[in-house]
Amino acid sequence: MSTVGVFDSGIGGLSVVKAIEKALPDAEVIWISDHKHVPYGDKTPEEVRGFVVPILENMVQRGCEVIVIACNSVTTTLINELREILPVPLVGIEPMVKPAAAQTKSGVIAVCATPMTLGSKRYAWLKETYAKGIEVLEPDCSEWAYMIEHGAIEERLVEDEIQEVCDKGADVIVLGCTHYHWVERMIKRLVAGRAIVLQPETAVVAQLERVLGR
Repeated sequence: MSTVGVFDSGIGGLSVVKAIEKALPDAEVIWISDHKHVPYGDKTPEEVRGFVVPILENMVQRGCEVIVIACNSVTTTLINELREILPVPLVGIEPMVKPAAAQTKSGVIAVCATPMTLGSKRYAWLKETYAKGIEVLEPDCSEWAYMIEHGAIEERLVEDEIQEVCDKGADVIVLGCTHYHWVERMIKRLVAGRAIVLQPETAVVAQLERVLGR
């Protein structure tokens, strides 16, 4: 039996935990979130590094053979540094720019993500590498993670941003923060017939299975 760690800043990562438990029922999953400092997306990489490293080191001490970083902000800004520090494999999550660019028919995609993710070098590389010739819209989702974490979702804030990107022609919408899983159903309802919605759980499970040699 494998022991898999899953880390996120808040409740967003629970959707990843459920996907892993469904795909790998014989695995022991150790789930830790940093409720004290959530959300991460509006903090500096240095601040987040200080929060994350002790938590991940503790997960290794608890026997995790591989750790899923179920946080786009941490993956896109820190995962290379974390891989140098930690003695176990890390599976990250990053915005699905490549599949979105491959699936768009309008040539316009939207990436819903935190300010930290959108400002990262990794995200810039994803766009430069996979979205050349594609218009990438980046709606203001800066308050979404906080709202979702505290169970105070203002649907109008989500609806306004999603409506705007659809009006601008986006036919693929990328959920680039695991917190947004909790408004995925709402977004799919808003964009029905106009756009598809991508989120990374299936891809993360597939990569985890490769790392575990399944």
